[in-house]
Amino acid sequence: MRKTPEVINELKDKGVIDDYAIGGGIATLFYAEPFLTYDLDIFITIKQSGKIIDLTPIYDYLKSKGYKWKDEHIVIEGVPVQFIVADELEEEGIKNAKGITYEGIPNKVFSSEHLIAIFLRAGREKDIQKVKMLLQQTKINKRRLKNILRENLILK
Repeated sequence: MRKTPEVINELKDKGVIDDYAIGGGIATLFYAEPFLTYDLDIFITIKQSGKIIDLTPIYDYLKSKGYKWKDEHIVIEGVPVQFIVADELEEEGIKNAKGITYEGIPNKVFSSEHLIAIFLRAGREKDIQKVKMLLQQTKINKRRLKNILRENLILK
């Protein structure tokens, strides 16, 4: 998996995406005990013209590097990657993402508080399980979490 983050950083360095943060199950692994997860979720910000979201530049760039589609993922160095255009909550998460290094490669990962908010909003059973893991296994800034939840209408 070492090469995959290099390719993601390359997308940012070349201006194909504006910014990114790792989310989903892989992000949870930076805070909690290991569990099985299938893919790498990359939340991105990109330049848009109007309301139409065009991911073509990302996929064209990756295709030119020899990477191929498999279902809803593009497989980068053997890792299924899903690019998700960030909404307002996720953009805030990207701006406040934690800088980490994985096998010598710099990356950005959502804070545990933003992960919890995103998982709660999704509300799927597997997401609720990740919330429980994060609450039990990592230090959470509860004031920050409450503010994120209130600002994004997840908590009233």
